[in-house]
Amino acid sequence: MNLPALLITVDTEGDNLWNNHDQIMTKNTYFLPRFQQLCEKYQFKPTWLTNYEMIINPEYIEFSRNIIRQNTGEIGMHLHACNNPPLYDLTGDDKQHQPYLIEYPEQIIRDKIIYITGLLEDTLQIKMRSHRAGRWAFNIKYAQILIEQGYQVDCSVTPRVNWKQTIGDPKGEGGTDYNMFPDYSYFIDEKNISKPGSTSLLEVPMSIQYKHSNLINQLQIIYHYLRGKKHNPTVHWLRPSGGNVKQMIDVVKTSLRNGRDYVEFMIHSSELMPGGSPAFKTAYDIEVLYNDLEQLFIWLHPYIVSMTLSEFYSEKITYSKTK
Repeated sequence: MNLPALLITVDTEGDNLWNNHDQIMTKNTYFLPRFQQLCEKYQFKPTWLTNYEMIINPEYIEFSRNIIRQNTGEIGMHLHACNNPPLYDLTGDDKQHQPYLIEYPEQIIRDKIIYITGLLEDTLQIKMRSHRAGRWAFNIKYAQILIEQGYQVDCSVTPRVNWKQTIGDPKGEGGTDYNMFPDYSYFIDEKNISKPGSTSLLEVPMSIQYKHSNLINQLQIIYHYLRGKKHNPTVHWLRPSGGNVKQMIDVVKTSLRNGRDYVEFMIHSSELMPGGSPAFKTAYDIEVLYNDLEQLFIWLHPYIVSMTLSEFYSEKITYSKTK
């Protein structure tokens, strides 16, 4: 690859899943074409990582089929365990607690992955190749099942982020700690998802960088430790939060300066709708978001080449064969 890849990923899911509700709505479907059109304006190709409630929405199905037909993006898989069939009551109130998929029994994990994969493939008549775990929770068993089902690329890893303090099952141990994971793409090891290996599954971690230098981070950790508290260094993601264009550009600059051959942007589909997320509550907030996206995309355009996750996988396979 002559230029680094820009990977635009969209967690395509129900409205405002940060709030627990019995009935999940999918009104954000009507707000997706604007983002797709913005991407196409800059010849960018997003990957729409799609979960259960979206792929049973007729409007979203038509939206997805248009993308596939026009080759203007990719549809991948995203899995939120609490409402993805087959249903299994892990906690007594899974919709309230939203347990991680990795907390369910192994056979239930497999059944849920097989179900959503089959539903997506049957509905859209394409093979599922790319994936992101719901709530960023990933482990080796999850990876092995993805490989069994023919997935080629995962993007669940969030380097420098520890999800252990974010509880799913109240009796569980929280999410995955990614502090010791690479921040570059790698084919995972068959026994350890934090190490490069020889499996067929390419891991493409999110673009996340520390806010401060290593020295300041270490001093903060020591300071909080002496006060009897645990401290995780502050990080910036390549994702919009409203008015954070400079931070996102800094993440890109740091990633490329460190020799990375891609940068990975993410957003939730519900963040494209007023009231669909905690960050973007009003129509004005959405206009601020799109102003930020326009600035970011204009800045990015000369430095990168946009790819879907599957296209990036193909590039990596081609490159590895020529080495």
